[in-house]
Amino acid sequence: MRYSKAVLNKVFSAMFIAFFGITSAFFFCVACMLRICTAPFDQRRLVSNIFSAFWGSVYTWVMLPGSVKIVGREKLDIRKNYVFVSNHQSQLDILVLSRLLFPYRWVAKASVFRLPFIGWNMALNNGDIKLKRGDKDSIKAMMGGCEALLRQNISIFFFPEGTRSKDGCIGKFKPGAFILAKNTGVDIQPIAISNTNKALPKYALTFQGYTKMTVKVLDTIPFSRFRDMPPEKIAAMTRTLIADQVPCCRKSA
Repeated sequence: MRYSKAVLNKVFSAMFIAFFGITSAFFFCVACMLRICTAPFDQRRLVSNIFSAFWGSVYTWVMLPGSVKIVGREKLDIRKNYVFVSNHQSQLDILVLSRLLFPYRWVAKASVFRLPFIGWNMALNNGDIKLKRGDKDSIKAMMGGCEALLRQNISIFFFPEGTRSKDGCIGKFKPGAFILAKNTGVDIQPIAISNTNKALPKYALTFQGYTKMTVKVLDTIPFSRFRDMPPEKIAAMTRTLIADQVPCCRKSA
């Protein structure tokens, strides 16, 4: 029975990757057409960002139906921008977060932008921000680019741990996102992700079977609450709020 389940998981994973690859080419072409048509009046790239969220959502709607639960989405206000911060458990996180269907820009590793279709879309259509880990010039450029976007009422999404968790529990938050929130006066929007690591663990390419995954939108942290706090303290506070909503972190606390 265990062998049969392992085989089924590998077959499903192969089907998912094939579906992902084939449809990405189609969605990339649509995304390019949308960007060309909307560029004259959509300088904030809201249409492109929301379409990319729809694109990512397709994979959970079609291949993982009923597996993703979104809680608290009504707390988000399309008229506002946020510094989004979330824990990071799995490669699936970006897809499940797409189900928020909210416009934002990602801060992502520079290598991701070289991926066919997905990476090209991030660079050409979405206007996402590149980051080379450990490169001081890249970090400086990232911070400057993010600050400029936040001042244009554009939301930015960070994984402040900087990498995926090995066991689903949350590592220390780096201060970059919180420095930006404080400098620009933009509210922080914490998001808690649960169980994506059980569906697709770090370094794995094979799904582990049907898993219930949750994306929970927590209460917004207004600028007035952290105005006078140092970034490191803001980071620690936000991490605690998210960790309280992640089951394995509550167990280990």
